[in-house]
Amino acid sequence: MISAIIFHSILGFSIFMCGMKLMELALFRLGGPTFLRLLERSTRTPLHGLMLGTASSAFLQSSTAVTVLSIGFVNSRLLPFSRTLGIILGTNIGTCLTTELIGLNIHHLAKPLMIGALILWGITVLLVEYRIIPSLYQWKGSEFIRSLSIVLFGFGTLLLGLTVMQGIGPVLQSTELFHWFLAQAQTTLWWGILSGAVLTALIHSGAAVIGMIMGIAALGVLPLDLSIAIVLGCNIGTCVTAIIASLGGSKGGRYVAIAHLVLNIGGALLFFPFIDILATAVMWTTTSIATAIAHAQTLFNIICSFIALPICYMKWFKRLD
Repeated sequence: MISAIIFHSILGFSIFMCGMKLMELALFRLGGPTFLRLLERSTRTPLHGLMLGTASSAFLQSSTAVTVLSIGFVNSRLLPFSRTLGIILGTNIGTCLTTELIGLNIHHLAKPLMIGALILWGITVLLVEYRIIPSLYQWKGSEFIRSLSIVLFGFGTLLLGLTVMQGIGPVLQSTELFHWFLAQAQTTLWWGILSGAVLTALIHSGAAVIGMIMGIAALGVLPLDLSIAIVLGCNIGTCVTAIIASLGGSKGGRYVAIAHLVLNIGGALLFFPFIDILATAVMWTTTSIATAIAHAQTLFNIICSFIALPICYMKWFKRLD
């Protein structure tokens, strides 16, 4: 029983992460340089930074990547610390796109997406690289189509990984350890926040943990309030990568990582007493518990970011540049 859970978890998670990384690399290849220039130029106010951070994280499918890039800009003195505050707020909103897509319950599209992406990539390679049509050899759009096909293949792989991870649900539900965890969570939802933070810190991907929780919850194994608590914990756990990236850098780079940590811990503490209200609110919008978890994360991050946005305009932060 335990071996089956471990096998499906590792296999599904590995497939999921492969899909995530394929999407991240292909999207960065498509628009990474452009976003790097935007991060450098379009951060005049915290609101501008928020919009740019949201768009960058949604496009690159990685809030951690944008945060680490911001730390790099501050360390290299291309961007002052005060102009990264809005970007940090925006990354938390932009990262919700992945979980919202997962919440659409389109797992059945995994194989068609992968097959279609391979066909599209193959056609492009044959037409351009092997000069079947010589006039297309220098066609600039071929690079875009190949990168797009990799994005689609990565998303299909991500959905396939979620399907595999969902297979542990019935087995997991029958284990004594899971019943013990649920019993503890009934006494306090802090267990959910703690487990979400630890899991995300260990694997450096909040989207992967949230995706796995959504898959398990969809089978009726996890209650919604506990799932939301785990999501709050995941937001805290995502800060670990940025903290590691800031070590050995400039003081401004460390401030970026600290600001990211303070925002996510503060948001989790602010929302913790209202988890039941948040659960009730998101269930008004959908009958799917997986979609409700995605909506809860989105609502949580939007509200937290806009609550913190006015604080970013304080002139005190410019003294830290």
